[in-house]
Amino acid sequence: MFLHDVPCPDCDGGLSRRVFLKTTLGGLAAASAGGILIPGRAQAAPTMHSASETLAATLYKSLGQEQRNAICFPFDHPLRSKVDNNWHIVDKSVAAFLNKDQQQMVREIFTGLHSPEYAERVMKQVEHDNEEDGGFGGGAVALFGEPGSGKFEFVYTGRHVTRRCDGDSVQGSAFGGPIFYGHAAQGFNEKPDHPGNIYWYQALRANHVFQMMDEKQREQALLGTGREEQSTATVKLAGRDDGLAGIAMTDLSADQKDEVRKVMADVLAPFRKEDSDAALQLIAGPDGKGFDHLHLSFYKNQDIGNDGVWDVWQIEGPNMIWYFRGKPHVHVWVNVKA
Repeated sequence: MFLHDVPCPDCDGGLSRRVFLKTTLGGLAAASAGGILIPGRAQAAPTMHSASETLAATLYKSLGQEQRNAICFPFDHPLRSKVDNNWHIVDKSVAAFLNKDQQQMVREIFTGLHSPEYAERVMKQVEHDNEEDGGFGGGAVALFGEPGSGKFEFVYTGRHVTRRCDGDSVQGSAFGGPIFYGHAAQGFNEKPDHPGNIYWYQALRANHVFQMMDEKQREQALLGTGREEQSTATVKLAGRDDGLAGIAMTDLSADQKDEVRKVMADVLAPFRKEDSDAALQLIAGPDGKGFDHLHLSFYKNQDIGNDGVWDVWQIEGPNMIWYFRGKPHVHVWVNVKA
């Protein structure tokens, strides 16, 4: 199966197959060309002058004292580094606690953290999965530090969403820290082909790598049950090469390794280019050899429909984890550091 054979399950919901392929192939071309993985190249990262960061600073300045007391914290507060699959960083929802202008700023900040091709679909996913809380406005935000100080971060949370915007205040950490995204498109227990799920394409891309493997490689890559979801502990980094789950990149052929690089570019497609480029550079490392330290694994005990299309998989290295848990619906845990 090649990329042009991978179905776009949500194309009828607003994103044409042509745009889907254009978006994904654009990521593949960038990764294959190596343009964002050149050793020694200046780190690609958002800055305090990036669009979402600029708007986050404006939001901060617009807050009244009561609002600041409730949603603003010191930069080193432990809440800033927390991540979970369904949580509210404060007990004040965006819709109930912020005025209309501030609510619009939060929406625009969030939209700006995603690529133009995916932003609308991601917003629809958040609205859908948080509908019991009032949609996007039912989520909660917190601000850490102060704009212009070099230590400032905006965090938005809710069901199936933790996103950050930090202007590279958290140096050496992609996305400003660990993030979470997910989707329950058609109920809690999704069908084997995950109809309507905007992130299922990522599993199909990873499964393509598995299909490229020979029998011995598949034995190394295919394991029993994936890691437990334990809030922030889910994305705890190993800090080492040895003992990681699955097959090492060093046990893959050159074309298989290249395909893993392309998969990483594809899973980053929903996010703004600054964050995607920064993540790929951090994974590659200063010498460009970071991909050789990654391990890829799939989990047979969590296969919806027993169809051999693995719903749960992960890519892990000493300083990164991308854990895709597609059963009963999609949860994705991400942590990428230098």
